Amino acid sequence: MKIAVSIFSFLTILIGTILFMQFQVYSEEVDSAEKGYRYSQEIEIVYRDESLDIRQHFKNLPNEELTIEWPKASINPDCFIENEHSCARLSEDSTKFKAGETRAQSISYVIPLKDGLQSRQLMKNVFATLKNGDVQFSTVHISTEKDVKGQWVTGLPLIGEQNLSLVNYSMFSGEGPVKDLFWQDGDFALQNEMGAVSIYSRTPLKAAFYEKLEKVNFLSNEHLAIVNGTNTDGVDGFRMIFVPNVTVAKVQQNVLLIQLEATYDFGDSPHWLKELMASFLTGTVFGGEKTKEVAATITGQLTDGQLKEWQERLRALEGKTISGELLDKKLSEVLDASTKYISMNAQSEKSYPFLYNDPRQLYVNSEKQPAVQVVLKDGEVLYGADILLESIGYDVSIGEHGYYVVSETREFRFPNEPGFYVFNQRRYDTVSLPVKQVAGQYFIEESWLQRLFLVEIEKTEDRINISAP
Repeated sequence: MKIAVSIFSFLTILIGTILFMQFQVYSEEVDSAEKGYRYSQEIEIVYRDESLDIRQHFKNLPNEELTIEWPKASINPDCFIENEHSCARLSEDSTKFKAGETRAQSISYVIPLKDGLQSRQLMKNVFATLKNGDVQFSTVHISTEKDVKGQWVTGLPLIGEQNLSLVNYSMFSGEGPVKDLFWQDGDFALQNEMGAVSIYSRTPLKAAFYEKLEKVNFLSNEHLAIVNGTNTDGVDGFRMIFVPNVTVAKVQQNVLLIQLEATYDFGDSPHWLKELMASFLTGTVFGGEKTKEVAATITGQLTDGQLKEWQERLRALEGKTISGELLDKKLSEVLDASTKYISMNAQSEKSYPFLYNDPRQLYVNSEKQPAVQVVLKDGEVLYGADILLESIGYDVSIGEHGYYVVSETREFRFPNEPGFYVFNQRRYDTVSLPVKQVAGQYFIEESWLQRLFLVEIEKTEDRINISAP
Protein backbone atom coordinates (compact mmCIF):
# COMPACT_ATOMS: atom_id res chain seq x y z
CA MET A 1 0.00 0.00 0.00
CA LYS A 2 2.99 2.32 0.47
CA ILE A 3 3.63 2.18 -3.27
CA ALA A 4 -0.01 3.07 -3.99
CA VAL A 5 0.14 6.00 -1.61
CA SER A 6 3.37 7.21 -3.22
CA ILE A 7 1.85 7.05 -6.70
CA PHE A 8 -1.29 8.80 -5.47
CA SER A 9 0.74 11.56 -3.84
CA PHE A 10 2.83 12.04 -6.97
CA LEU A 11 -0.29 12.41 -9.15
CA THR A 12 -1.85 14.76 -6.65
CA ILE A 13 1.19 17.01 -6.62
CA LEU A 14 1.71 16.89 -10.38
CA ILE A 15 -1.86 17.62 -11.49
CA GLY A 16 -3.32 19.41 -8.49
CA THR A 17 -0.48 21.90 -8.12
CA ILE A 18 -0.79 23.05 -11.73
CA LEU A 19 -4.51 23.65 -11.35
CA PHE A 20 -4.20 25.56 -8.12
CA MET A 21 -1.37 27.73 -9.42
CA GLN A 22 -3.76 28.76 -12.19
CA PHE A 23 -6.55 29.29 -9.70
CA GLN A 24 -4.53 31.62 -7.48
CA VAL A 25 -5.13 34.29 -10.11
CA TYR A 26 -8.81 33.33 -10.46
CA SER A 27 -9.64 33.72 -6.78
CA GLU A 28 -7.42 36.52 -5.60
CA GLU A 29 -10.10 38.81 -4.22
CA VAL A 30 -11.62 37.77 -0.88
CA ASP A 31 -14.48 39.36 1.03
CA SER A 32 -14.74 39.53 4.81
CA ALA A 33 -16.20 36.55 6.67
CA GLU A 34 -19.07 38.67 7.93
CA LYS A 35 -20.27 39.42 4.38
CA GLY A 36 -19.38 35.99 3.02
CA TYR A 37 -16.09 34.97 1.51
CA ARG A 38 -14.66 32.84 -1.27
CA TYR A 39 -12.28 29.94 -1.07
CA SER A 40 -11.10 27.03 -3.16
CA GLN A 41 -10.58 23.45 -2.08
CA GLU A 42 -8.75 20.26 -2.96
CA ILE A 43 -10.10 16.95 -1.66
CA GLU A 44 -8.20 13.64 -1.55
CA ILE A 45 -10.28 10.49 -1.05
CA VAL A 46 -8.98 6.98 -0.49
CA TYR A 47 -11.50 4.14 -0.22
CA ARG A 48 -10.31 1.32 2.05
CA ASP A 49 -11.57 -0.81 4.92
CA GLU A 50 -15.23 0.02 4.16
CA SER A 51 -14.71 3.76 4.65
CA LEU A 52 -13.69 6.93 2.84
CA ASP A 53 -10.48 8.42 4.23
CA ILE A 54 -10.62 12.11 3.31
CA ARG A 55 -8.05 14.88 3.37
CA GLN A 56 -9.47 18.29 2.60
CA HIS A 57 -7.31 21.32 1.82
CA PHE A 58 -8.85 24.81 1.97
CA LYS A 59 -7.15 27.55 -0.05
CA ASN A 60 -7.38 31.37 -0.20
CA LEU A 61 -8.92 31.71 3.27
CA PRO A 62 -9.59 35.20 4.66
CA ASN A 63 -7.95 36.45 7.85
CA GLU A 64 -11.12 35.86 9.87
CA GLU A 65 -12.42 33.25 12.29
CA LEU A 66 -14.15 30.56 10.21
CA THR A 67 -16.53 27.89 11.48
CA ILE A 68 -15.95 24.35 10.19
CA GLU A 69 -19.09 22.33 9.45
CA TRP A 70 -18.05 18.68 9.55
CA PRO A 71 -20.11 16.03 7.73
CA LYS A 72 -22.64 14.45 10.08
CA ALA A 73 -21.42 10.96 9.18
CA SER A 74 -17.75 11.79 9.73
CA ILE A 75 -15.56 10.35 12.50
CA ASN A 76 -12.01 11.06 13.64
CA PRO A 77 -11.95 14.74 12.68
CA ASP A 78 -8.36 15.91 12.86
CA CYS A 79 -5.66 18.15 11.48
CA PHE A 80 -3.80 16.94 8.43
CA ILE A 81 -0.18 17.98 8.73
CA GLU A 82 0.87 18.74 5.19
CA ASN A 83 3.45 21.31 6.27
CA GLU A 84 4.33 23.34 9.36
CA HIS A 85 1.54 25.85 8.69
CA SER A 86 -1.26 23.55 7.48
CA CYS A 87 -2.96 23.37 10.89
CA ALA A 88 -1.76 26.66 12.38
CA ARG A 89 -5.26 28.11 12.54
CA LEU A 90 -7.21 25.01 13.63
CA SER A 91 -8.75 25.44 17.10
CA GLU A 92 -8.10 22.86 19.83
CA ASP A 93 -11.67 21.51 19.57
CA SER A 94 -11.42 21.40 15.75
CA THR A 95 -14.60 23.46 15.33
CA LYS A 96 -13.07 26.46 13.58
CA PHE A 97 -10.10 28.07 11.94
CA LYS A 98 -8.88 31.01 14.00
CA ALA A 99 -8.08 34.34 12.39
CA GLY A 100 -4.61 34.33 10.86
CA GLU A 101 -2.45 35.20 7.89
CA THR A 102 -2.03 31.59 6.71
CA ARG A 103 -4.41 31.22 3.78
CA ALA A 104 -4.27 27.42 3.39
CA GLN A 105 -5.40 24.91 6.02
CA SER A 106 -5.87 21.13 5.89
CA ILE A 107 -8.07 18.68 7.80
CA SER A 108 -8.75 14.94 7.70
CA TYR A 109 -11.72 12.74 8.62
CA VAL A 110 -13.28 9.37 7.87
CA ILE A 111 -16.75 8.56 6.42
CA PRO A 112 -17.69 4.97 7.37
CA LEU A 113 -19.74 3.13 4.74
CA LYS A 114 -22.09 0.50 6.10
CA ASP A 115 -21.48 -2.75 4.19
CA GLY A 116 -18.72 -1.01 2.25
CA LEU A 117 -18.92 0.55 -1.19
CA GLN A 118 -22.23 -0.37 -2.84
CA SER A 119 -22.98 -0.04 -6.55
CA ARG A 120 -25.43 2.75 -7.47
CA GLN A 121 -24.92 4.24 -4.01
CA LEU A 122 -25.36 8.01 -3.69
CA MET A 123 -23.36 9.34 -0.75
CA LYS A 124 -24.74 12.75 0.21
CA ASN A 125 -23.04 15.61 2.05
CA VAL A 126 -19.79 13.75 2.63
CA PHE A 127 -17.47 16.79 2.66
CA ALA A 128 -16.69 19.48 5.22
CA THR A 129 -17.72 23.06 4.49
CA LEU A 130 -16.92 26.48 5.94
CA LYS A 131 -19.90 28.43 7.26
CA ASN A 132 -20.86 31.44 5.12
CA GLY A 133 -18.16 30.48 2.61
CA ASP A 134 -18.63 30.33 -1.15
CA VAL A 135 -16.58 27.64 -2.88
CA GLN A 136 -15.21 29.04 -6.11
CA PHE A 137 -13.24 26.03 -7.33
CA SER A 138 -12.96 22.36 -6.35
CA THR A 139 -10.61 19.54 -7.24
CA VAL A 140 -11.33 15.97 -6.12
CA HIS A 141 -8.89 13.03 -6.26
CA ILE A 142 -10.26 9.52 -5.64
CA SER A 143 -8.25 6.32 -5.38
CA THR A 144 -9.36 2.76 -4.69
CA GLU A 145 -7.61 -0.56 -4.59
CA LYS A 146 -7.01 -2.21 -7.96
CA ASP A 147 -9.76 -4.82 -7.59
CA VAL A 148 -12.47 -2.16 -6.96
CA LYS A 149 -13.70 -1.61 -10.51
CA GLY A 150 -16.32 1.00 -11.31
CA GLN A 151 -17.01 4.65 -12.11
CA TRP A 152 -17.11 7.59 -9.70
CA VAL A 153 -19.31 10.65 -10.28
CA THR A 154 -18.97 13.93 -8.36
CA GLY A 155 -20.89 16.45 -10.45
CA LEU A 156 -17.62 18.12 -11.45
CA PRO A 157 -16.02 17.52 -14.85
CA LEU A 158 -13.95 14.33 -14.99
CA ILE A 159 -10.39 15.40 -15.82
CA GLY A 160 -8.84 11.98 -16.11
CA GLU A 161 -8.54 8.39 -14.85
CA GLN A 162 -5.64 5.94 -14.52
CA ASN A 163 -5.57 2.24 -13.76
CA LEU A 164 -2.21 1.71 -12.08
CA SER A 165 -0.58 -1.46 -10.82
CA LEU A 166 -2.03 -1.18 -7.31
CA VAL A 167 -4.71 1.53 -7.45
CA ASN A 168 -7.42 3.00 -9.64
CA TYR A 169 -7.32 6.78 -9.70
CA SER A 170 -9.85 9.44 -10.81
CA MET A 171 -9.60 13.22 -10.81
CA PHE A 172 -12.42 15.75 -11.06
CA SER A 173 -12.02 19.51 -11.19
CA GLY A 174 -14.10 22.58 -11.93
CA GLU A 175 -15.77 25.75 -10.70
CA GLY A 176 -18.10 25.65 -7.73
CA PRO A 177 -18.66 23.34 -4.75
CA VAL A 178 -18.98 19.58 -4.53
CA LYS A 179 -21.10 17.80 -1.91
CA ASP A 180 -21.96 14.26 -2.98
CA LEU A 181 -20.37 11.14 -4.39
CA PHE A 182 -21.83 8.38 -6.55
CA TRP A 183 -20.27 5.05 -7.50
CA GLN A 184 -21.43 2.34 -9.88
CA ASP A 185 -19.66 -0.86 -10.81
CA GLY A 186 -19.24 -2.63 -14.14
CA ASP A 187 -19.04 -1.00 -17.55
CA PHE A 188 -20.77 2.19 -16.41
CA ALA A 189 -18.60 5.11 -17.61
CA LEU A 190 -18.42 8.69 -18.83
CA GLN A 191 -19.74 8.65 -22.41
CA ASN A 192 -19.43 12.31 -23.37
CA GLU A 193 -18.93 15.80 -21.96
CA MET A 194 -20.74 18.66 -23.68
CA GLY A 195 -20.37 22.12 -22.22
CA ALA A 196 -22.30 22.22 -18.97
CA VAL A 197 -23.17 18.52 -18.82
CA SER A 198 -21.42 15.15 -18.67
CA ILE A 199 -23.29 12.01 -19.69
CA TYR A 200 -22.63 8.76 -17.78
CA SER A 201 -24.14 5.49 -19.00
CA ARG A 202 -23.56 1.74 -19.16
CA THR A 203 -24.20 1.78 -22.91
CA PRO A 204 -23.05 4.34 -25.48
CA LEU A 205 -25.71 6.75 -26.75
CA LYS A 206 -26.37 7.44 -30.43
CA ALA A 207 -24.71 10.31 -32.26
CA ALA A 208 -28.14 11.85 -32.94
CA PHE A 209 -28.64 12.25 -29.18
CA TYR A 210 -25.53 14.40 -28.86
CA GLU A 211 -26.35 16.38 -32.00
CA LYS A 212 -29.73 17.36 -30.53
CA LEU A 213 -28.29 17.98 -27.06
CA GLU A 214 -25.70 20.35 -28.51
CA LYS A 215 -28.52 22.62 -29.69
CA VAL A 216 -30.15 22.92 -26.24
CA ASN A 217 -29.73 26.25 -24.47
CA PHE A 218 -29.06 26.01 -20.74
CA LEU A 219 -29.26 28.82 -18.18
CA SER A 220 -25.78 28.59 -16.68
CA ASN A 221 -22.39 27.02 -17.24
CA GLU A 222 -22.23 25.31 -13.83
CA HIS A 223 -21.42 21.71 -14.58
CA LEU A 224 -23.94 18.91 -14.01
CA ALA A 225 -23.55 15.15 -14.32
CA ILE A 226 -26.37 13.30 -16.09
CA VAL A 227 -26.58 9.62 -15.10
CA ASN A 228 -28.53 7.38 -17.48
CA GLY A 229 -30.10 5.25 -14.76
CA THR A 230 -31.11 5.38 -11.11
CA ASN A 231 -29.54 5.13 -7.68
CA THR A 232 -30.57 3.03 -4.71
CA ASP A 233 -32.28 5.96 -2.94
CA GLY A 234 -34.14 7.28 -5.99
CA VAL A 235 -33.10 10.91 -5.43
CA ASP A 236 -30.90 13.36 -7.28
CA GLY A 237 -27.57 14.47 -5.89
CA PHE A 238 -26.00 17.90 -5.78
CA ARG A 239 -25.03 18.60 -9.40
CA MET A 240 -26.09 15.04 -10.30
CA ILE A 241 -29.30 14.15 -12.15
CA PHE A 242 -30.48 10.57 -12.54
CA VAL A 243 -32.54 10.06 -15.70
CA PRO A 244 -33.71 6.51 -16.55
CA ASN A 245 -33.84 5.88 -20.32
CA VAL A 246 -32.29 9.24 -21.01
CA THR A 247 -33.56 11.45 -23.85
CA VAL A 248 -32.69 14.99 -24.89
CA ALA A 249 -36.11 16.23 -23.75
CA LYS A 250 -35.62 14.69 -20.29
CA VAL A 251 -32.13 16.17 -19.98
CA GLN A 252 -33.35 19.59 -21.06
CA GLN A 253 -36.24 19.63 -18.62
CA ASN A 254 -34.32 18.27 -15.63
CA VAL A 255 -31.28 20.50 -16.10
CA LEU A 256 -33.26 23.69 -16.73
CA LEU A 257 -35.51 23.16 -13.71
CA ILE A 258 -32.54 22.50 -11.43
CA GLN A 259 -30.79 25.60 -12.75
CA LEU A 260 -33.95 27.65 -12.26
CA GLU A 261 -34.45 26.44 -8.69
CA ALA A 262 -30.84 27.32 -7.90
CA THR A 263 -31.41 30.88 -9.11
CA TYR A 264 -35.03 31.66 -8.21
CA ASP A 265 -37.37 30.84 -5.32
CA PHE A 266 -40.65 29.45 -6.66
CA GLY A 267 -42.33 28.82 -3.30
CA ASP A 268 -45.57 26.91 -3.95
CA SER A 269 -45.97 28.13 -7.53
CA PRO A 270 -47.27 25.49 -9.98
CA HIS A 271 -44.73 23.41 -11.86
CA TRP A 272 -45.65 24.84 -15.29
CA LEU A 273 -44.60 28.32 -14.09
CA LYS A 274 -41.00 27.06 -13.88
CA GLU A 275 -41.30 25.65 -17.38
CA LEU A 276 -42.67 29.00 -18.58
CA MET A 277 -39.70 30.94 -17.21
CA ALA A 278 -37.23 28.41 -18.59
CA SER A 279 -38.88 28.65 -22.00
CA PHE A 280 -38.49 32.42 -22.20
CA LEU A 281 -35.02 32.51 -20.63
CA THR A 282 -33.67 29.96 -23.10
CA GLY A 283 -35.75 30.95 -26.11
CA THR A 284 -36.92 27.35 -26.49
CA VAL A 285 -40.47 26.45 -25.47
CA PHE A 286 -40.78 23.11 -23.69
CA GLY A 287 -43.00 21.48 -21.10
CA GLY A 288 -46.69 20.59 -20.96
CA GLU A 289 -49.56 21.85 -23.10
CA LYS A 290 -50.44 24.63 -20.67
CA THR A 291 -46.88 25.93 -20.68
CA LYS A 292 -46.77 25.92 -24.47
CA GLU A 293 -50.14 27.68 -24.78
CA VAL A 294 -49.31 30.40 -22.26
CA ALA A 295 -45.86 30.96 -23.76
CA ALA A 296 -47.30 31.22 -27.27
CA THR A 297 -50.02 33.63 -26.14
CA ILE A 298 -47.58 35.94 -24.35
CA THR A 299 -45.18 35.86 -27.30
CA GLY A 300 -48.04 36.82 -29.58
CA GLN A 301 -48.65 39.97 -27.53
CA LEU A 302 -45.02 41.14 -27.68
CA THR A 303 -42.94 42.86 -30.33
CA ASP A 304 -39.36 41.66 -30.82
CA GLY A 305 -38.13 44.54 -28.67
CA GLN A 306 -40.66 43.81 -25.94
CA LEU A 307 -39.74 40.11 -25.97
CA LYS A 308 -36.10 40.99 -25.37
CA GLU A 309 -37.09 43.36 -22.54
CA TRP A 310 -39.34 40.64 -21.04
CA GLN A 311 -36.41 38.21 -20.99
CA GLU A 312 -34.17 40.82 -19.35
CA ARG A 313 -36.77 41.48 -16.65
CA LEU A 314 -37.03 37.75 -15.94
CA ARG A 315 -33.25 37.48 -15.55
CA ALA A 316 -33.31 40.46 -13.18
CA LEU A 317 -35.60 38.51 -10.80
CA GLU A 318 -32.67 36.34 -9.64
CA GLY A 319 -33.03 35.56 -5.93
CA LYS A 320 -36.67 36.74 -5.83
CA THR A 321 -39.72 34.65 -4.92
CA ILE A 322 -41.48 33.93 -8.19
CA SER A 323 -45.27 34.01 -8.40
CA GLY A 324 -47.88 34.56 -11.06
CA GLU A 325 -48.59 38.00 -9.62
CA LEU A 326 -44.94 39.05 -9.84
CA LEU A 327 -44.64 37.84 -13.43
CA ASP A 328 -47.86 39.69 -14.32
CA LYS A 329 -46.39 42.87 -12.87
CA LYS A 330 -43.23 42.56 -14.97
CA LEU A 331 -45.20 41.63 -18.09
CA SER A 332 -47.51 44.62 -17.56
CA GLU A 333 -44.48 46.90 -17.33
CA VAL A 334 -43.21 45.59 -20.64
CA LEU A 335 -46.61 45.95 -22.32
CA ASP A 336 -47.29 49.30 -20.63
CA ALA A 337 -50.74 47.91 -19.90
CA SER A 338 -52.05 45.87 -16.99
CA THR A 339 -52.75 42.14 -17.27
CA LYS A 340 -53.37 39.30 -14.85
CA TYR A 341 -52.96 36.63 -17.50
CA ILE A 342 -50.29 34.53 -15.77
CA SER A 343 -51.76 34.63 -12.25
CA MET A 344 -55.25 33.81 -13.52
CA ASN A 345 -53.87 30.79 -15.35
CA ALA A 346 -51.98 29.81 -12.18
CA GLN A 347 -55.28 29.83 -10.29
CA SER A 348 -57.26 27.98 -12.95
CA GLU A 349 -56.93 24.40 -14.12
CA LYS A 350 -58.46 25.38 -17.45
CA SER A 351 -56.95 27.81 -19.93
CA TYR A 352 -57.60 31.47 -19.12
CA PRO A 353 -57.62 33.94 -22.05
CA PHE A 354 -55.27 36.88 -22.37
CA LEU A 355 -57.04 40.00 -21.12
CA TYR A 356 -55.94 43.51 -20.32
CA ASN A 357 -57.07 44.65 -16.88
CA ASP A 358 -57.96 48.16 -15.86
CA PRO A 359 -55.59 48.73 -12.91
CA ARG A 360 -57.67 51.51 -11.36
CA GLN A 361 -59.46 51.05 -8.07
CA LEU A 362 -63.20 50.46 -8.42
CA TYR A 363 -65.71 52.10 -6.08
CA VAL A 364 -69.46 51.47 -5.99
CA ASN A 365 -71.44 54.15 -4.16
CA SER A 366 -68.13 55.26 -2.55
CA GLU A 367 -67.36 51.74 -1.28
CA LYS A 368 -64.19 50.09 -2.59
CA GLN A 369 -64.72 46.81 -4.47
CA PRO A 370 -61.26 45.26 -4.96
CA ALA A 371 -62.66 41.88 -6.05
CA VAL A 372 -64.45 43.26 -9.14
CA GLN A 373 -62.37 42.78 -12.27
CA VAL A 374 -62.50 45.32 -15.07
CA VAL A 375 -61.11 43.89 -18.32
CA LEU A 376 -60.75 44.87 -21.96
CA LYS A 377 -61.71 42.16 -24.44
CA ASP A 378 -62.34 42.52 -28.16
CA GLY A 379 -62.63 46.27 -27.82
CA GLU A 380 -65.22 46.09 -25.02
CA VAL A 381 -64.89 47.11 -21.37
CA LEU A 382 -66.25 44.32 -19.18
CA TYR A 383 -67.03 44.33 -15.44
CA GLY A 384 -67.12 41.22 -13.25
CA ALA A 385 -70.88 40.82 -12.91
CA ASP A 386 -71.54 38.80 -9.74
CA ILE A 387 -70.04 41.04 -7.07
CA LEU A 388 -70.74 44.30 -8.89
CA LEU A 389 -74.46 43.63 -9.37
CA GLU A 390 -74.80 42.37 -5.81
CA SER A 391 -73.18 45.60 -4.58
CA ILE A 392 -75.97 47.66 -6.22
CA GLY A 393 -78.79 45.64 -4.66
CA TYR A 394 -79.43 42.67 -6.94
CA ASP A 395 -79.39 38.94 -6.32
CA VAL A 396 -77.62 36.94 -9.00
CA SER A 397 -77.94 33.25 -9.85
CA ILE A 398 -77.40 30.79 -12.64
CA GLY A 399 -80.41 28.80 -13.77
CA GLU A 400 -81.40 26.37 -16.47
CA HIS A 401 -82.28 29.17 -18.87
CA GLY A 402 -79.43 31.56 -18.21
CA TYR A 403 -78.05 34.18 -15.85
CA TYR A 404 -80.63 35.78 -13.49
CA VAL A 405 -80.34 39.24 -11.92
CA VAL A 406 -83.23 40.12 -9.59
CA SER A 407 -84.23 42.95 -7.23
CA GLU A 408 -87.55 43.75 -5.53
CA THR A 409 -88.85 45.62 -8.57
CA ARG A 410 -86.67 44.56 -11.51
CA GLU A 411 -85.91 41.14 -12.93
CA PHE A 412 -83.47 40.25 -15.73
CA ARG A 413 -82.67 37.01 -17.48
CA PHE A 414 -79.73 36.81 -19.82
CA PRO A 415 -80.08 33.54 -21.75
CA ASN A 416 -77.32 31.16 -22.71
CA GLU A 417 -78.06 31.69 -26.39
CA PRO A 418 -77.40 35.13 -27.96
CA GLY A 419 -79.88 37.51 -29.59
CA PHE A 420 -82.09 38.71 -26.71
CA TYR A 421 -82.57 39.28 -23.02
CA VAL A 422 -85.66 39.29 -20.79
CA PHE A 423 -86.62 42.19 -18.54
CA ASN A 424 -89.67 41.88 -16.23
CA GLN A 425 -91.06 39.00 -18.29
CA ARG A 426 -90.69 40.89 -21.59
CA ARG A 427 -88.27 39.86 -24.31
CA TYR A 428 -85.92 42.39 -25.93
CA ASP A 429 -83.93 41.55 -29.04
CA THR A 430 -80.32 42.65 -29.18
CA VAL A 431 -77.33 42.37 -31.51
CA SER A 432 -74.60 42.42 -28.85
CA LEU A 433 -74.45 40.44 -25.62
CA PRO A 434 -75.07 42.42 -22.41
CA VAL A 435 -73.71 39.61 -20.25
CA LYS A 436 -71.11 37.11 -21.42
CA GLN A 437 -68.91 34.42 -19.99
CA VAL A 438 -65.13 34.71 -20.00
CA ALA A 439 -63.21 31.67 -18.69
CA GLY A 440 -66.30 30.52 -16.78
CA GLN A 441 -66.98 33.89 -15.14
CA TYR A 442 -69.82 36.28 -15.97
CA PHE A 443 -69.05 39.82 -17.12
CA ILE A 444 -71.32 42.69 -18.10
CA GLU A 445 -70.38 45.14 -20.86
CA GLU A 446 -69.96 48.76 -19.72
CA SER A 447 -72.61 50.45 -21.91
CA TRP A 448 -75.17 47.75 -21.07
CA LEU A 449 -74.37 48.16 -17.38
CA GLN A 450 -75.25 51.85 -17.64
CA ARG A 451 -78.33 51.31 -19.80
CA LEU A 452 -79.96 48.42 -17.97
CA PHE A 453 -78.99 49.09 -14.37
CA LEU A 454 -79.20 52.88 -14.46
CA VAL A 455 -75.75 53.53 -13.08
CA GLU A 456 -73.41 56.44 -13.68
CA ILE A 457 -69.71 55.79 -14.30
CA GLU A 458 -67.04 58.39 -13.71
CA LYS A 459 -63.38 57.65 -14.38
CA THR A 460 -60.33 59.48 -13.06
CA GLU A 461 -56.65 58.72 -13.40
CA ASP A 462 -56.57 56.29 -10.47
CA ARG A 463 -60.15 55.18 -9.87
CA ILE A 464 -63.51 54.23 -11.38
CA ASN A 465 -66.59 55.49 -9.55
CA ILE A 466 -69.94 53.79 -10.09
CA SER A 467 -73.04 55.44 -8.66
CA ALA A 468 -76.26 53.42 -8.53
CA PRO A 469 -79.75 54.50 -7.39
